[in-house]
Parts: sequence; C-alpha cells; structure tokens
Amino acid sequence: MRVLGIETSCDETGVAIYDSQRGLLADALFSQIALHREYGGVVPELASRDHVRKCLPLLREVFAAAGLQHGDVDGVAFTAGPGLVGALMVGACIGRSLGYAWGVPALGVHHMEAHLLAPMLEAEPPQLPFVALLVSGGHTQLVRVDGIGAYTLLGESLDDAAGEAFDKCAKMLGLPYPGGPQLAALAESGVDRFAFPRPMLNRPGLDFSFSGLKTAVLLAVRGQGDMGDAARADIAASFQAAVVETLSVKALRALQHTGFKTLVLAGGVSANRSLRQRLEQDLGAVGARVFYARPEFCTDNGAMIAYAGCQRLLAGQHDDLSIRIRARWPLTELPALR
Repeated sequence: MRVLGIETSCDETGVAIYDSQRGLLADALFSQIALHREYGGVVPELASRDHVRKCLPLLREVFAAAGLQHGDVDGVAFTAGPGLVGALMVGACIGRSLGYAWGVPALGVHHMEAHLLAPMLEAEPPQLPFVALLVSGGHTQLVRVDGIGAYTLLGESLDDAAGEAFDKCAKMLGLPYPGGPQLAALAESGVDRFAFPRPMLNRPGLDFSFSGLKTAVLLAVRGQGDMGDAARADIAASFQAAVVETLSVKALRALQHTGFKTLVLAGGVSANRSLRQRLEQDLGAVGARVFYARPEFCTDNGAMIAYAGCQRLLAGQHDDLSIRIRARWPLTELPALR
C-alpha cells in the first residue's frame, strides 16, 4: 500500500509517500522558523497561511521524487491532532479532498502516535512491546506500548513539557527562536556547575515536573547580573544536565516497572545528543536498549504521518467524509489494531 502523508500541526509543513513494501519513497519538509523568529514564537495565523502556500508545491515535489503521478497512491493520511487548530485544518482539508478526488480512503492521524512510531522507519526498528519516552515542546510522557494503539500512560509532566522548558530557559538566556536547539548547542561549550534540582526524582512514580527547574534557572540568570558568555553556557549546560538526568532516571524506572528491555525515544527533544548518549549509557548498564529516529524524523515531518497512517489503513481503518481535528487528543483514546 502506498500512502501520502501530510503534516501541518504547527510550524512545519511535511509531505511524504510511504510504501508498505518498499519503505519511504520520498519526503519533503518546509520549516517556518524564519517566518516566526521575529515574533519569538509561533504565530498561529501566520503558520496556517504558510501551510496553505507550501502544501501543494511540496506535494508536487514528493510525487516527482517518487516517480509517481498525482493520485498514484492507495490512501491519504493527515495530522488530525493534537496541534494548532488552524494549521491542522489546512492539512486535513487538503488530505480529505485529495482522498475524495482520487477515490482512496483518507485517515486523520494522531500526531504523537506518529512520533512514537517514527523509529519504525529505520533499518533496525524496535520490536514490540516497549516503553516509549515522548519528549517534545508540548508533551513529556512515558507510555507502555503493547501494540499500535495499545497504549498505557505510565507518567507525564504535571506542568511544562521538557521541550517547553528548553524553549523558556533559552529565552531567559537571550537565545533566538527556536530556543531549544540553540540552548542545546550552547550547552556543549558549558560546564555543569550550577546545582539545579532534579524534579521529582526523590518521589515514587513516573510523573515529571519542570516548572521548579525553570524557576531555578531564572534565579540563576538574575543572580549573574551582567552575564558573560561563559556563565550563559554554564547555565545552559547545567539546565540540560538536569533535564537529561531526570528523563533517564524516569525511563529506567518505567522499564523496571514493566519488565521491558526496550525504550523508544521520540519527539522533537529526542534529537538532543546529550539525552541520547545518557540513555544509551544508562540502559546499556542494565542490558536494555534505546531506539530513536534519525534527526530529521525526530521533529515534525510527513514521513511519520505516512507510516502511521499506512499501518491503520492496512488494518481497514479510515474516516468518513467529515473533517475532524482535535487541538487536544489523549493518546490513550486511540483504538488498538487487531
């Protein structure tokens, strides 16, 4: 089955074609970073308008790259949520319309399920069951995965997601948008010398909290007065070390809780090199493994939507002609594949 995937949940327009026999045939991505940088964050109305401008050119690009004619697909998948309502509406309307015009089934895909399944695009995919650590700007969750759609939430952030904390702390340090990757890059030249808290590690359970850590960073920044480059880098390194340690410890607890030996790291923050290295080290010490997607498939992209949609379309799932999008959508509400 060949499936066209369309991703428009926030500020990146992604389009891809996935073949269930041959794998990923083509993918293209346009990032709106330059558009939103002057505002210091995503402006929803501008994001929606830019998706309108970019979707069709990207569609033409991936069909040409795959050597296919328009309509040479067996299904269409689009992001239906969670995300920005206006941005989601663009991809959903285009995807549903193309499915109708081409006479093929169309399906709205859960954005976080697509992230969770992104490592399946790699040459050595993880084997079910596993624990997934989903870390992005809007989510920090530990999920038991017994199958596609068979999800049990083990723990989540009670306030800021880890990616959101990265972005907010980057802004405190005066770093440009998008802050998270900028902070991670700055941390490489810093020293972990600030005693920032490791939130909720001294409590049982698998939930997270990053608001207190964010406050500690704010106090450190204010305490530096006229902060130099070295101090800024050290704060970045100390913050990142606190987040990485917290995520790794909780991930190990989740594996112990389930008895599984496989962890899937997914979401935008999964591209963080320090986090990957720490998880590989800590899991390796207990005979467990961590899997993650290549960096370009960690952030929002059409390939993960095409793959996730293909699995559900193969199982016979599809939507009717209604267009349904959800700004909030718990992962555990998805039906399991049988």
